[in-house]
Amino acid sequence: MHEEKSDRVAISDYDKAVLNRVFNPENPHNTTEDIEIINSNEEPKILAAFEQEAKSWEVRGVQEAEDGNLDSSIHMFTQAIQLAPQLSSGYNNRAQALRLKGDIQGALEDLDKAIELNTGNSAVCKAVVQRAILRRYKGDDKGALEDFKSAASRGSAFAQQMLIALNPYAALCNQMLCEVINKLKAGNIEESI
Repeated sequence: MHEEKSDRVAISDYDKAVLNRVFNPENPHNTTEDIEIINSNEEPKILAAFEQEAKSWEVRGVQEAEDGNLDSSIHMFTQAIQLAPQLSSGYNNRAQALRLKGDIQGALEDLDKAIELNTGNSAVCKAVVQRAILRRYKGDDKGALEDFKSAASRGSAFAQQMLIALNPYAALCNQMLCEVINKLKAGNIEESI
């Protein structure tokens, strides 16, 4: 009996939460103001039939990724890209599936293409945030910092938080503040002033 190899990957609840964060990096941090800033720069667009079909492939691709079927997900995103290569979302979504499979270089290439297409502020913002995360993962802190600055200027609250976290002066000030607070809690008031 011949067993067929499955592309199905078991995904825990934690992994699903991470996947949601990857596909929607701004959702946990968005306020109504953030959403308005991002959406106020975009004109509503009527999609052509082939673009609607591409979006349909993308929706199925996201579902496949959430279900752990990464190879199938990548195939569906590729179909969407072939139908509408001018839409950045297909590249952005495929980049996330590639990253989940461990293909960081392929993911970076797709994110570069999504950013190059620049088909909408929120789509580009998401791609820039995701590229920043991958650059940081690869140890390219300078490139990550540039991307976080770019995404922050487009209204990403997550990127703004990362800029603060990556600022070495802010980290030093936070450390010094924690030391003062700990001394105050311990009753060493004279030492902390």
